[in-house]
Amino acid sequence: MSTHRAPPSPSGDGGAPGAGGRARVLVRRMTVADCEAVAAVRVGGWRHAYAGLMPHSYLDAMDETADAERQRARLAAAGGAGVVHLVAECAGEVTGWGCYGPYRDEGSTTADGEVYALYVRPERIGTGVGRALMDALLARAESDGRASLLLWVLRDNGRARRFYEKAGFAPDGAEEPFEVDGVAVPEVRYRRRLSAAEAAADSRG
Repeated sequence: MSTHRAPPSPSGDGGAPGAGGRARVLVRRMTVADCEAVAAVRVGGWRHAYAGLMPHSYLDAMDETADAERQRARLAAAGGAGVVHLVAECAGEVTGWGCYGPYRDEGSTTADGEVYALYVRPERIGTGVGRALMDALLARAESDGRASLLLWVLRDNGRARRFYEKAGFAPDGAEEPFEVDGVAVPEVRYRRRLSAAEAAADSRG
């Protein structure tokens, strides 16, 4: 993976249900006040999902305070760029975060959409949080008129790949190398055609 990307959803909803069962999930726009909670979701998600896939030294060095500062900067930069940040809440607690925008290709953007990030608190895996976020991102991409929604996922992250496949995504054959602290963790690209594209294809016969 090139440095301009970070793989989305290392967690998703592909694992066993959490102790609390299915959650009642509210998905809303992220605000600056959510940055610390989102940083905790992201760092916890990476450490849980990438254990055994990325070096422990890299995961252990992740810092929630620094990540919260980066979240604030990203949120400020997202205005007008077509980037949407959403959070999932359960009983008033931020339990997931998703981010979507134009697909990035060699420093430019295309007409397709891309899921940049989708993370869930590890203890909430399997409770519907990840799927609620994905449904909201898909709905936003469709409302924006995107023909397809794409994402990159670590090739060996079986749980995340199963989650995306259940959500209607499929690998399209594209792969990218990615290296973390000297360890190769290649990525594959997934794609889902959106309803606008499907309707256009149907109308053409």
